[in-house]
Amino acid sequence: MAKTNFQYEKRQRELEKKKKAEEKARKKAEAKNAPGGDEAEDTPDEDEGAEAAPE
Repeated sequence: MAKTNFQYEKRQRELEKKKKAEEKARKKAEAKNAPGGDEAEDTPDEDEGAEAAPE
């Protein structure tokens, strides 16, 4: 029976994690630089709710 190559498997997992992290960072940077991003839309909604409550 063949012996499992744990170092190869570990390296593949590390590469997959790195790839996923880079993709996440890229998407985050795009969202930050894009005009009218989702994060920018969420902020005014919260402000409107805060203004409406004291009335």
